[in-house]
Amino acid sequence: MLLGEYNHSIDPKGRVIIPAKFREVLGDNFIITKGLDKCLFIYSLGEWGILHEKVKSLPITDVNARKFVRFFFGGAVDVQVDKQGRVFLPQNLRSYANIEKDIVTIGVSNRAEIWGKENWAGYFIDEVDGGLSAAMSNLGI
Repeated sequence: MLLGEYNHSIDPKGRVIIPAKFREVLGDNFIITKGLDKCLFIYSLGEWGILHEKVKSLPITDVNARKFVRFFFGGAVDVQVDKQGRVFLPQNLRSYANIEKDIVTIGVSNRAEIWGKENWAGYFIDEVDGGLSAAMSNLGI
């Protein structure tokens, strides 16, 4: 399970550190793709395979299914961790997630997320005043 919040910076070559605790779960090779809410999703190869199997069953005639597959799989990259625990984030993914310098990497159960620090800081501002608690209540939590 992936848990926690870690702050790092992207280096001038576009590399980011993946926390050691996350690498224990993700391995040395994993998938990074465009996520929802202007962040990046990180999946282990095993979790990516599970997701791929689900997506394969979606009807190609469904316009929303096609859009999702293009967005999610078209933006995906297979990355390899270097000896310093870093991976390269391509420019298209950095641009999508508004990642310029400082990042926040969080664990979200079966995946990790990479956020531009400003995006992460602003994400919960509106939620604290009841939106998040209402959503949790609707989910039965």
